[in-house]
Amino acid sequence: MSLFAISDLHLSLGASKPMDIFEEWHNYVEIIEKNWKNSVAENDCVVIAGDISWAMNLNEAEKDFKFIDSLPGEKIIIKGNHDFWWSSVRKISNFFKEKKINSIKVLQNLSLESQGFCICGTRGWVCKSKSDRDKKIVHREVERLRLSFKSSEKSELEKVVFMHYPPVYDKEENELMGVLVENNVNICYYGHVHGKHASGKAVVGKYRGVNLEFISCDYLGFKPRLVG
Repeated sequence: MSLFAISDLHLSLGASKPMDIFEEWHNYVEIIEKNWKNSVAENDCVVIAGDISWAMNLNEAEKDFKFIDSLPGEKIIIKGNHDFWWSSVRKISNFFKEKKINSIKVLQNLSLESQGFCICGTRGWVCKSKSDRDKKIVHREVERLRLSFKSSEKSELEKVVFMHYPPVYDKEENELMGVLVENNVNICYYGHVHGKHASGKAVVGKYRGVNLEFISCDYLGFKPRLVG
């Protein structure tokens, strides 16, 4: 049994915003499906770290979640900045139950155990948080990450953290990076960033004692990455 990670699937099966307009994303849904089935077994788990669907509401996102549900393994999802369909955890969970989507769990304000790991995380936010709005969102995300760590206190499993936004980008960091350091996090996976220019500013490797790993879908070649 293994744990995998990927982010930024940007599915659009029920909405009209296909990523195929970008050359490097041509036939990306078929490539994701093929790579996923070649890598992930039914008893594995995949964390999807945000920007899952372009849908604007849960009903519009149904085809995307049915597609994800059809793929092997358990899935754990966190919110991305483009996940406008995201409402409350209760509403999402009830929607999954109603639509018989059985393999997807929501990670927010808590931790989940799977495949020998204690999985923590939150969406995160921008590093250059100069506006009052950005500062308010960063503060909220800091509290959500702390709640996730608090939920993990009784777990004896190795902690692994997932965020949508990078906690440090283009030589700037926000308070979320400090929370990772305070909690002695060994490794944090993140996505959000796309393109060669942008991904070149993303930190991969050890930073302030935390190993940062970049898992955006296109960066990984549309293949879930093995965590352990």
